[in-house]
Amino acid sequence: MVKLRADNADYKEKDMEHTGEKKQEKRVAAAGLALLALAGAGQIGARNLEGFARWYSIHIYSAIVAVVGRICGLVPVSVVEFGLYALAAVSLWYVFGKRRRWISVASRTVFLVGAAAFLYTFNCGINYYRPPFSSELDLDMRESSVEELKALCDYLIQKVNETVDDSPYEAAWAVWGRDAMAALGQEYPGLSGYYPRAKPVTVSWILSVQQLSGIYSPFTVEGNYNRAMTDYNIPHTICHELSHLRGFMREDEANFIGYLACIGSDKKAFQYSGYLTGWVYAGNALARQDMDSYREFYGKLHPKAAADLADNTRFWNRYEGKVAQVSNQVNDTYLKMNDQKEGVKTYGRMVDLMLAYHREEEE
Repeated sequence: MVKLRADNADYKEKDMEHTGEKKQEKRVAAAGLALLALAGAGQIGARNLEGFARWYSIHIYSAIVAVVGRICGLVPVSVVEFGLYALAAVSLWYVFGKRRRWISVASRTVFLVGAAAFLYTFNCGINYYRPPFSSELDLDMRESSVEELKALCDYLIQKVNETVDDSPYEAAWAVWGRDAMAALGQEYPGLSGYYPRAKPVTVSWILSVQQLSGIYSPFTVEGNYNRAMTDYNIPHTICHELSHLRGFMREDEANFIGYLACIGSDKKAFQYSGYLTGWVYAGNALARQDMDSYREFYGKLHPKAAADLADNTRFWNRYEGKVAQVSNQVNDTYLKMNDQKEGVKTYGRMVDLMLAYHREEEE
């Protein structure tokens, strides 16, 4: 009889423990659903409330960058990269190592999805709906003639040849990129504010196989770049990614902001990167209109610039394949979901922005 009462007490204790665990799992799942609801509210507000996205980007997001960006900037490596490695390892350990019950795994999955959606929305997604950077420049955005395009290509070729830089990759480029963006912010108030240093991804293959030169992390407010690619790409990519930290998410505008930051830098490597990147975009546009003129301009490139472009082509060709195709399709879908209806074709607007900017500079 005594033994029976002991077993019964033991059972009740385990039952109470199990009940407590179930309540905890419900709280975890509820927190995840609440974060999902907040993310949804943020998306709805950004898409439907006029002026909300701009107000949020200027007053709230800039403060997030100043705090979170500054903290993560203290870490010398990409926080999001190593954070993802750690998350994957912990998730595998949690699911398989501890052999958790499905309800425990499910509740934590809901929480992680909710947290990711919340961070993405408030550190990135809302910004897609703010007015574009070009609206702050009062540029004359209109159709341009082929002759205007040729004039732009001629200008860019001259600048590329004047700024050819033979120095190898410099570790200081991340600092120079931050300085270049800060200097551009003095000219354009929409770009003013705190900038952390952009960081190279340690395992560059992850970006290379996706045909990505860089990536912005909304989870840690970091700009990351692929340091394995041809050197001339790196300065422009750094400035491109940092432009996202001012709330300008459109890829075409980030390219244009990166171009302006580079050509306005006092560092030759950055000027060269900006002008050569600009030439690639403008040259490709010219090739679609007048291949003979494109070949003529290409023949005027400094041998170092031509060699850099050839190296760049060989580098990316090594990573073409199914993964790159899937990545491109995912990127295309992602852009369209965030109000960039042209998808990856949006990158072509970079040429229109350069034409309008240089047309204004000449007047």
